[in-house]
Amino acid sequence: MNTDAILVLSVLLSELSRDHPPDPEVPMTKFRTTRSQCFAALLSIAASALALAQTQPPLEMTYFGAAGWRITDGETIVLVDPWPSRVQYGGAGHPDDERPIYKRTDPAPVDKDLVDKLIPEADYILMQHGHFDHLGDVPYIAEKTGAKVVGTETVIMILKAYGIPDEQLYPVKGGEDYLFDGFSVRVVPGLHSALNQKHYIDNRTYDQSTYLKAPLRIEQFIEGGALSFLVRLGGRSILTMGSMNFIEREFEGLEPDILLAGINGSRLGLYDYDRRLLESTDFPPIVIPTHWDNFRLPYGFSQEANVKRNLIPFVETAKQVSPNSRVILPVHLEPIVIP
Repeated sequence: MNTDAILVLSVLLSELSRDHPPDPEVPMTKFRTTRSQCFAALLSIAASALALAQTQPPLEMTYFGAAGWRITDGETIVLVDPWPSRVQYGGAGHPDDERPIYKRTDPAPVDKDLVDKLIPEADYILMQHGHFDHLGDVPYIAEKTGAKVVGTETVIMILKAYGIPDEQLYPVKGGEDYLFDGFSVRVVPGLHSALNQKHYIDNRTYDQSTYLKAPLRIEQFIEGGALSFLVRLGGRSILTMGSMNFIEREFEGLEPDILLAGINGSRLGLYDYDRRLLESTDFPPIVIPTHWDNFRLPYGFSQEANVKRNLIPFVETAKQVSPNSRVILPVHLEPIVIP
């Protein structure tokens, strides 16, 4: 509802709340109205709001783990950092996981059977940075679905190495606000998680002069800069996060309906992270934690340790800092329907 409509409605409500009979005519901005016309206007506004609610499609959001999501309004399918393969690499696996263990110097693997099962189709893919647990499955997904991919130049160069054609690729830096078929997206500059006890930094990038030959090794999937996205789809706005870090001034004023909040252990090394995140995003009505799990474990394995370390403390803080926010805890592969 725009500002003029809110002003008119407030005057109508004020007039109707009078205990004494109003003047026959009440001056209002740009028009005069009687008490009966006030009732008629209120009924019209209520009917319009009800009609909008009935025609607005539900939004379905499915968590793949790590920072990966499938978001759809029933017409357009948007993927964010989809990485269902969840292969074991670089340690942090599980003794009961009998799958192969990969070194960072190994060629990047893809569990094509699992990806085919979970992602049969897609229209767009939004990439928040280029690490393997974000981008590793995307060359295969983009090739098989023809989905358009939005990401940094580093991400684009990796996809070009795998033969993804230019017409599918949209290189961005941050600050762009693009309109696509069925949705729009604002690209928000970001920061990567403060890994290695805040010693992490990686300023490497790929550009047009970089030579890459597929298949890349796991270690060749470099960050290449970090982004968030404000996705406008199905009448809602969703602010995504691919890391446990952010730039406050870039989030201020976005006011998302839904926040995918980066909630893993590395956030604990940042000052007052949970409060600053909720405050800078204007205390979103719906908050869904993301990137909180051990993403090297296959689906079905217990995530109890990360639930206790990451989710429960965040939920408790959110109750105090943003009591009107509804925090939804995602379960791998179980759709969340926003009516």
